[in-house]
Formats: sequence, structure tokens, C-alpha cells
Amino acid sequence: MPGSTPCARQLHQDGFALLRHAIPAAWLTGLRNTFDTGVKPSSEWPVPRGIDWRHSLLDTDPTVQAVCRLPPLLSVVGELIGERFFLSQVEGREPLAGGGHQQLHRDLSAQRPGDTAVALAYLDDYGPENGATRIVPGSHRPALGEPPFDSTDESRSVQLTGNAGDILIFDADLIHAGSLNATGDRRRTLLITYFSETLYASHLETVVLRNIRMDTSERFDPAEFALRNAGQFI
Repeated sequence: MPGSTPCARQLHQDGFALLRHAIPAAWLTGLRNTFDTGVKPSSEWPVPRGIDWRHSLLDTDPTVQAVCRLPPLLSVVGELIGERFFLSQVEGREPLAGGGHQQLHRDLSAQRPGDTAVALAYLDDYGPENGATRIVPGSHRPALGEPPFDSTDESRSVQLTGNAGDILIFDADLIHAGSLNATGDRRRTLLITYFSETLYASHLETVVLRNIRMDTSERFDPAEFALRNAGQFI
């Protein structure tokens, strides 16, 4: 049952979880090499990409796929989506020096609140200096009658800080944004998207535009990844 434990209730209240040191340390060097090997200029993607970001095509790499299937990650995703789901996409993304700033925004659920979850797996240490993600906790479910969120209002935003190997998972409706990479230090991430099983048909309609090469037929059942350990995330 969704939200049946204190840990799960906190997750639904906040709309996100940050798993510390979720990626095995022994995987990180290989993942960084895979990221760098897969970097492609905007002109080589079906849809042009932002010029102030590096984008890496790496979705068929076995270790990348293993990251997407880490049990604690799937546990949080399953709790957020609340029904059978699938891995829709994974790509590499990194803000360039002097780039990466985004206005606060929502990625948006597709058909119902909670049908989409997003994860950022950090391959480098991250903080305010190299463009770490900003989030607005609890912003994924506005109260009835609450005025529309002002995307220029940063008063409730929190900028994350952490280490390579951390994974941020959030409801697609959570307000968030990338930040300016002022120092130019590396801040490589795997951007991972999970959808409710009901979205599979619409997912297939855009796989070419999103340059998805991996098999997306596997299904995950939230019941197999029960969210038990309240200490595994903040």
C-alpha cells in the first residue's frame, strides 16, 4: 500500500529522495569513461540539444543499465509511481563551464499525477560551484486553490550538495532546475526516466526522437522492491 510506512509517507510528502553512495564506488571510473566516450554534439542527436550541456549516448552500456536497476533506486521509483513501471530512457548530461542554469520548472506527469519518476545518478561530486540541482521540496502536489508557482521565486528552493555515487529520485511534478556551473568542474550525471506501464504505447511513439536504443520491454513491480529502510535516503 502506497505510503504505508513512515519512510514512504515522508517520500510522498517531499516528492523526492536522495540516496547517498547508492552506486558502488568500483563502478564510477568505468561509468565516467562510458559517459565521455558517448558524448555527441547537438547535431548528431535527432532533436537538437542545449549548447551549454554535454550529452552522452550510453543507454546500452551494461553498467549504466545496472545502475538503472539498483534495488534501492527501484524501491523509491516503485513507491512514487505506485504500479508496474518500466525504464523509459537513460542518457548522460553535464553542464559546461558557464552553462547549465535553468529556471525552476516541472517535467510533468503524462496522464495522472505520479505516473513518471526521474532520477539523476551523479558520477562526480556536486554542489553550488559546479551546477548542482535545485529542488523545491513538497512542490509536486500543490494544495487546492494554491496560486500557480512563480518560476522566478527561489525562496523555497534547496540546492543539493553531495558526492559521486549519490542518486536523486523525484516525482516528475516536483519543481527543480539545474544551476550554473561557475567553476567548470566536471558534473556528469545519468538522467533516468521511469514511466507507469500504462504509458508504454506513447513511449514507443517517441523512441526515435529520443534516440533510445535499449530494450524497454522489462517491467518492474513495486511489490518486489518494498521501501523498508528509512535511513537509506534523506
